[in-house]
Amino acid sequence: MAHTETRASHSQWTGRFSRFLLESTAAAIAAFRIWRLNAARRREIAGLTVEQLRDIGHPLADAPTPTFDVKAGLIANLMSMR
Repeated sequence: MAHTETRASHSQWTGRFSRFLLESTAAAIAAFRIWRLNAARRREIAGLTVEQLRDIGHPLADAPTPTFDVKAGLIANLMSMR
């Protein structure tokens, strides 16, 4: 009887480990596939022009571009403060 219990607990542990290994491997493969698809999308979007991005309705096409405004006389004001 003791031998049977030992074997049952061993096979139960092995079964749990196998299930864990299978599930973690499946999750890693799924994460890799998602990463690969996202990388391919980023590469394709990077190759498009602004007009093509507007055609597909991509939000980055309408994003404001950064600007740098300098008021007239700013340098003179800063120099006079010195």
